[in-house]
Amino acid sequence: MIITPPRKINASVRPIYDATRPKLYIETYGCQMNVNDSEIVASIMQDAGYSLTSELAEANLVLINTCSVRDNAEQRVLGRLDCFVQEKKRRPALSVGIIGCMAERLKEKLLENKFVDLVAGPDAYRQLPLLLEKVETGQKGINVLLARDEMYADISPLRLDRTGVTAFVSITRGCNNVCTFCVVPFTRGGERGRNPETILNEVRELKDNGYREIALLGQNVDSYTGGGMNFAALLSAVAEAAPDMRIRFSTSHPKDMTDEVLASMARHDNICPCIHLPVQSGSSAVLQRMNRKYSREDYLQRIETIRRILPDCAISTDIIAGFCGETHRDHLDTLSLMEEVRFDFAYMFKYSERPDTKAARLFRDDVPDGEKTARLTEIIELQGKLSMESHIKEIGKTVEVLAEDVSKRSDKDLCGRTPQNKMTVFPREEAEIGDIVRVRIKECSQATLKGAIANYE
Repeated sequence: MIITPPRKINASVRPIYDATRPKLYIETYGCQMNVNDSEIVASIMQDAGYSLTSELAEANLVLINTCSVRDNAEQRVLGRLDCFVQEKKRRPALSVGIIGCMAERLKEKLLENKFVDLVAGPDAYRQLPLLLEKVETGQKGINVLLARDEMYADISPLRLDRTGVTAFVSITRGCNNVCTFCVVPFTRGGERGRNPETILNEVRELKDNGYREIALLGQNVDSYTGGGMNFAALLSAVAEAAPDMRIRFSTSHPKDMTDEVLASMARHDNICPCIHLPVQSGSSAVLQRMNRKYSREDYLQRIETIRRILPDCAISTDIIAGFCGETHRDHLDTLSLMEEVRFDFAYMFKYSERPDTKAARLFRDDVPDGEKTARLTEIIELQGKLSMESHIKEIGKTVEVLAEDVSKRSDKDLCGRTPQNKMTVFPREEAEIGDIVRVRIKECSQATLKGAIANYE
């Protein structure tokens, strides 16, 4: 059963593909914030006369939007940079730029590479056209200054997702929490909130352009303040401005998520009952070394409140294995917390020391890598069991699914997510991308629900 009217797609927020313009090729690494930043960069560069391309071979300019949260992310970018260097050797006129968090953190090292023409931090995207003018004169273009007031609020991002179903809307930039393991305060600066009217204007534009879902983004959305609004008030205002759109948000911090936010979610049917609430560790001692500003007990109380106010809410999390000083007992505390909360999904990682963080200065990275791997494996295996149990509970239910794309395995199937953010695959029948359909769930895996559209079974 299809329960939404056909979409009217307006192209005003989509990229221009023009053969007469110089071509920009963007690759994005990292979180949803980086995806949104790439859309801001695309908008700035399109206004400067560039057209986007998905083909490296036809690009005049390559920009790599980077992440520094984990060492593995940086190594992937450096490996990919080697490919662009080879392309530049074949085509010396090609310009190569590194933007984003790595540009901020590794500016000197990146500039030592003679094939890197441009380095720009997260607050310097407006300056990209001017930096490229320097590159054209044979100089390096560099700007990694952090700006306390830069929000890019007046720029309409170019939506790079080809389906035009879901869009990201940034509501804050930077972070003030200074968790000891995290580089974000050093690469993105202090936290600042965007003016709420510019957020609401962007939401209305997306609604008018046929989008079905928006995700409000910030390093810590719950601490948002802007124009006299807190996050609970903003969330309600967004839901009321776009009553026919699904509303999601990420990321929440356990110390800042208030009952008022949960009440806003409960009042509005279009706010998805799904919360990403990173715990990082189940040990209060480890959490204290991480400077997370809550204990195990605090976190579990927050979960209890979520379950009470939003009984059908899905909860996902982030977990770090092997942080400095983590004992086997601490690791068991993490496993027991997972068992108690029963997360629907989790992002799970080994701790990797990040230069210039407080953890690198204050603590020894003293858990052997082999032990980190063993602990991470146990965490992943447990979460696999919990995710499977969560999905099994959906079998036999009929759920609303936003069709986001064609399934990777068959163009006869569509895929999309339930309000609880559970990926679902189903035969497309007469449904189109962008429809909200009622799907009866018949089977599942750890990662995916599978079913059929009601009335087509």
